[in-house]
Amino acid sequence: MDLAFTPEEQKFREEVRAWVRENLPQEIAHKVHNALHLTRDDMQRWAKILGKKGWLGYGWPKQFGGPGWTAVQKHLFEEETALAGAPRIVPFGPVMVAPVIMAFGSPEQQKRFLPGIASGEVWWSQGYSEPGAGSDLASLKTRAERKGDKYIVNGQKTWTTLAQYGDWIFCLVRTSTEGKPQTGISFLLIDMKSPGVSVRPIIMLDGGHEVNEVFFDNVEVPAENLIGEENKGWTYAKHLLSHERTNIADVNRAKRELERLKRIARSEGMYTDTRFRDEIAKLEVDVVALEMLVLRVLSAEKSGKNPLDIAGLLKIKGSEIQQRYTELMMLAAGPYGIPFVKEAMEAGYQGDYVGAAWLAPLAATYLNMRKTTIYGGSNEVQRNIVAQTVLG
Repeated sequence: MDLAFTPEEQKFREEVRAWVRENLPQEIAHKVHNALHLTRDDMQRWAKILGKKGWLGYGWPKQFGGPGWTAVQKHLFEEETALAGAPRIVPFGPVMVAPVIMAFGSPEQQKRFLPGIASGEVWWSQGYSEPGAGSDLASLKTRAERKGDKYIVNGQKTWTTLAQYGDWIFCLVRTSTEGKPQTGISFLLIDMKSPGVSVRPIIMLDGGHEVNEVFFDNVEVPAENLIGEENKGWTYAKHLLSHERTNIADVNRAKRELERLKRIARSEGMYTDTRFRDEIAKLEVDVVALEMLVLRVLSAEKSGKNPLDIAGLLKIKGSEIQQRYTELMMLAAGPYGIPFVKEAMEAGYQGDYVGAAWLAPLAATYLNMRKTTIYGGSNEVQRNIVAQTVLG
């Protein structure tokens, strides 16, 4: 395993860094570096900037309009954009459903859906979890009944991230009740403007509207929106989930937030505390170890070997690191991290703060990050998967 970047890869990094410095709006970077609220326009604006460059689908092969980058180039792009303060690419379109459409969709579906994803014009949502089907996703109940040239969809999805902005949603639906639960699931693309689709917000503890419930009441979906074969959706879902769990690991954001933790600790006088600095050091070791794990996968891909099947392991470690750095930020802030002023999370807030301005978002972020070990398949379930697939 060679973890040293080649001169060509270093040159690529510098080119990406220069382009991002030139094109990333500084007001958006300011929000990201200070954990302030990002609006839909902020996220969409950056997506369209990347789309115009041809980099929103940065992981796509050239045949589908992507840059055709190597695994190492993709990693360097993710790292440079994260460190610069770029918003995370909303993954549901370019990172999740697009690879499924490329791998299993028809040429007509690829021609129809991929351009809007690549440009950042079309916002996609993910319809997987249900009230009774979270980590046990195969027990989902949302039903799609075939009637002629269309499906009639009834059911409910929940915890649907940013569905209030969605133009389209890709859904796992039940098309058969015969055999094992996994064998009766299909992968369906649904226009969220269709009659019978309704979105109900789930307002979180900090007052934020990040997740939603989505209801389907006799929604008519053209049969041509079925990806691949009927009742084969579980195969396509597993293909997508490997992308989701790798995305959740988000080692590059962890590196950026580690530096933010150090800034907060210095500002609050905690960096001189030996025991607290020990905790930062342990976290940094874990971040480096996670990065090495990612680079091992990249090295295997680069050399033509089969990459390690460790998407679940990346998700476990990445999510725990995210929880840990938010916890240490709260500890560094002490009592000043507890009061919550929702308005202080908006850029340009001119009101009063409790403590320094940079402490205002800490409690909300800490509480929000409790979700990371649950979504995308809970870490308890992921450990079982790792034990079965990696350890044997």
